[in-house]
Amino acid sequence: MLEHGGRLRAAAARYGIALEDWLDLSTGIAPDAYPVPAIPSAVWQRLPEDEDSLTEAACRYYGAPRVLALPGSQAAIQLLPRLRRTGVVAVPEPSYSEYAAAWSAAGHEVRRCAASDLPSLAGEVDVVVVGNPNNPTGGRIARQALLDMARQLEARRGWLVVDEAFADAEENSESLADVAGSAEAGNVVVLRSLGKFFGLAGARVGFAIAGDSILEPLAAAIGPWAIAHPSRLAARAALADDDWQGMQRERLRRDGARLHELLAASGLGESSGTALFRYLACDDAPALHEFFARRGILLRHFVHPAALRFGLPATTAEWQRLALALDQWNNR
Repeated sequence: MLEHGGRLRAAAARYGIALEDWLDLSTGIAPDAYPVPAIPSAVWQRLPEDEDSLTEAACRYYGAPRVLALPGSQAAIQLLPRLRRTGVVAVPEPSYSEYAAAWSAAGHEVRRCAASDLPSLAGEVDVVVVGNPNNPTGGRIARQALLDMARQLEARRGWLVVDEAFADAEENSESLADVAGSAEAGNVVVLRSLGKFFGLAGARVGFAIAGDSILEPLAAAIGPWAIAHPSRLAARAALADDDWQGMQRERLRRDGARLHELLAASGLGESSGTALFRYLACDDAPALHEFFARRGILLRHFVHPAALRFGLPATTAEWQRLALALDQWNNR
């Protein structure tokens, strides 16, 4: 099983620091979560029902004609490779490690490449899988470039799978959610998640946006009652709360810019990213990760290429703690 950010208990055990004393910046999850309303007791006693208007709320929020609710977008990442005959799949590097792992496990040939090579490869492979924005670098691919790749793939009955887990905070989004599965982009699958922007990673709710020819077998593979009733209630409320979403975007834009400026002032080098995280490629990444961990600050460490991802602190005290650790690193 691949390792990911957020393994706080393992870090606490390794470094001998109590769980409550850590500052976890490893996940890229918004530090301010959507305030879920009180859950009626009946919700815990009844099986979830598809007719609870969650799908309608998601269609409205994403501007999509049809969606499939998922127990986290990870479910689709793992199951989509099993819905096609084996072929060649292009995955940019670096990117979310589960893409390549899932397609390879299903017997497909995974061709790793630079993101800049994807347009030229789209006419030669059967599937292209991208994150937009990319996890972990924050790199973006323009909407028109994605649509051009989809058209090339269509000639081979191929798919373009676009994971937009970090797209919600984008001011000028390149999202394909409004066209995925339509006549314009019938071979496009868009994945969305409530984990990052809404800060509801523990609810495990995501969505696939595509045409019926993809969504129907995906739904069959997932099976019934895939999302817990309380999670459906929380997701429906979050997707319908336009006022909170606006405040969250403004908060994330402000804090994302603050994190960018803090890292730039530290002298560690130029970072990339989104409003939710900054990605810093540097040779000192292993030593930096260790230095911060011994001070109870967990960062996401990437080995190839050597890099770190910094998530957003939540409070004034946490911002000060991060700034102090950066100063200590520079003055060590």
